[in-house]
Amino acid sequence: MLRTHGARHTRHGVAVLTGLLLCGTVLAGCSTESDPEAGGTAPSDTASASAPVSPGADGEQTTEASPTPSEEPSGTGEPESPDPEGSEQPTDDAEGQEGDGAGNEGDENDDGSTDDGSDENGTDEDAEAGQDEEPELPEYIAFGEDSERVADVQERLRDLGYHITSVDGAYGGETQQALWALQKAAGLYRDGVVGPDTRSALDRGVVPQPKSSSGKVIEIDIARQLVLAVENGRVVRVINAASGNGERFEARGRTYTASTPRGDFTVYNQIDGMHSSTLELGDMWRPKYFNGAIALHGSSSVPPFPASHGCVRVSNAAMNWIWDTWGAPPGTRVLVY
Repeated sequence: MLRTHGARHTRHGVAVLTGLLLCGTVLAGCSTESDPEAGGTAPSDTASASAPVSPGADGEQTTEASPTPSEEPSGTGEPESPDPEGSEQPTDDAEGQEGDGAGNEGDENDDGSTDDGSDENGTDEDAEAGQDEEPELPEYIAFGEDSERVADVQERLRDLGYHITSVDGAYGGETQQALWALQKAAGLYRDGVVGPDTRSALDRGVVPQPKSSSGKVIEIDIARQLVLAVENGRVVRVINAASGNGERFEARGRTYTASTPRGDFTVYNQIDGMHSSTLELGDMWRPKYFNGAIALHGSSSVPPFPASHGCVRVSNAAMNWIWDTWGAPPGTRVLVY
């Protein structure tokens, strides 16, 4: 009896042990993790096992799928990356660009020159040849130019009787005064620039015609702002001038009009030197008075338009010519029109 009861307990223990082993096997088969089969694909780095968890619609926990890349993961389980050593570079990469850049410099020939026209020092043959050429002059002649063609203009002006004392090729103040006078005589815009119209006036030999026909006469053309030195009906000198501007001005408590009266006068007084106006209106160089306080005199400012208080301005150099070369002593006729 006791042996039978012990045998039962033994069989019961074996059964329990067997059951436990079976449960362990079942539990092992239900595990969420398993070893990949040989030769299988390992999980990609982009599909992590630790994806966020959120409750499902029925209260169960569901795993949100991680976004997957546009391409399938490689079978190696490692992210694809270029091999800096083993990958081949295209022929037109950075090294190819350097080769092209070097090629732009031109291949050196046997004579030391290169295909782009430069020698071994990099000097372009055309540029080197151009250095020997004179720079091209502008189409117009203007103040400040120093050239042979300016000398030609000066010589032509002097031949026509415009006030030019020196033919030096330098376009300075004296040349400008003479060109203004020519442009006034031709009825052109007074800019002192030798363009097509002024050149045409030079070629045609434009010279204003005098009003007087005998004797030595200083003619003052108010309309064209010119002074003419005339001898027996022939113009021997044409001078740029500026007469009264017609404006009102105050001097020593009185009001005057800056006008130059027209009429037939004579030089009645003169001062050989710088003289200050008695009305305190400025200085006058070697004035020759012909109508009260109105005189023909030199000035450092003679624009191509009316600008004085009533006197007639010419350049200091022109006034010196009138005094020292031409004469015009007291008694000389002054015709203002």
